[in-house]
Amino acid sequence: MNKSWYKGRALRILSHAAVWAVALSLPYLLDSHHGISRHHDSDGHDQAFFYLNTITNILWIGPFYLNACLLTPRLFYKHRYLTYAATLVLVFGAMLLIHTGMFKYGFTLPHFSPLGATAFMLPAFLLIIATSTAFRLVSDRMLADKLAQEKQKENLKTELSFLRSQINPHFIFNILNNLVALEQMRSKELGPTILKLSSLMQYMLYETDEEKVPLDREVEYLQSYIDLQRQRFGAKVPVSTSCEVPEGHYEIEPMLLIPFVENAFKHGVGMITDPQIGISLKVSKGVLHFAVKNRFNPASREIKDKTSGIGLGNVTRRLKLLYGDQQILRISETDGWFAVSLELNLH
Repeated sequence: MNKSWYKGRALRILSHAAVWAVALSLPYLLDSHHGISRHHDSDGHDQAFFYLNTITNILWIGPFYLNACLLTPRLFYKHRYLTYAATLVLVFGAMLLIHTGMFKYGFTLPHFSPLGATAFMLPAFLLIIATSTAFRLVSDRMLADKLAQEKQKENLKTELSFLRSQINPHFIFNILNNLVALEQMRSKELGPTILKLSSLMQYMLYETDEEKVPLDREVEYLQSYIDLQRQRFGAKVPVSTSCEVPEGHYEIEPMLLIPFVENAFKHGVGMITDPQIGISLKVSKGVLHFAVKNRFNPASREIKDKTSGIGLGNVTRRLKLLYGDQQILRISETDGWFAVSLELNLH
């Protein structure tokens, strides 16, 4: 067992003990006669009645936890109400017998009345059972809510990991195509490109395990990817970029922006007249403004989507999971231009 388990168990025990200490001492704190005025008689049995009431009150702890830990989950939860009620009657009977034994034989007090003892103990017993049942219901509800939150959190992590794993193979596929093209052209840039790819892989494999990464590191990753694409297409595909990384420490979910850029190069090249790609990024008052646009050919888009299986649907889903209403994503197609605009609250 780990230390946190022991600490949590010890904390629960101490908290229960503190609550019981307050509950058992409260009647005596409120009654200057220590709760025995009703039993006061001329025979001087005040102290005996005091001890009897104190022991009886302590014994109520047994029915409380018996009901909370055993009867409620095994009988009440399973709708075995008759058995539950019969068991409570037996428990009350046992408590009444114990009280009677202490009254008559333990402290040898006079004037015992079975009816009076029952009337004296029944309200306390009903209060204990009601409080115990409510305690178990609330505890189980809190535990269920906690487990549901943990499950939801774990499902979110799993889904985000799955979405990220979908993006990574697509990115690697594109870069390998770049290397093949450079090798075919016998370009001297092949070696530096491999080193740049190595740096990108290091970022992708080791640094993106964090929930957040510095914004400037993510922008550096984007710029390296764009440079590799520029090497591949050269002057055939003009690419304009404007990435303004502000001063200060901003963080962003890793690999969040790259699908938009990948999408632009996937649909913005090939059988397209006058291909162009534009990418801009800036931060204003803690809000990231990111835009990507490219010319596209609607006829070729369906074919390219079938070959990749990776599109903007994944990143849209990821944005909703991570940022909720703290992001605004706009996608439009106008006059042969495909444009994506993202506003993201970095705080």
